[in-house]
Amino acid sequence: MVHRISSHETRADVSKKATLSQPRRKEREREREREREREREREREREREREREKKKKTKRGDEIVLMLL
Repeated sequence: MVHRISSHETRADVSKKATLSQPRRKEREREREREREREREREREREREREREKKKKTKRGDEIVLMLL
């Protein structure tokens, strides 16, 4: 990350900012990874729900066919 030096800042101030931003960047990356994992889990849950619905429909269809026989 590039830090601009304003007229009232010294190089040491800018260096300190860069040092402080490093852990924040890592924390933001960890948070993004956690959010991606949560999204993957939600997608897996939606897929499971779709499978359950398919099975219910198939079972109902089988029952209807048996009743017609």
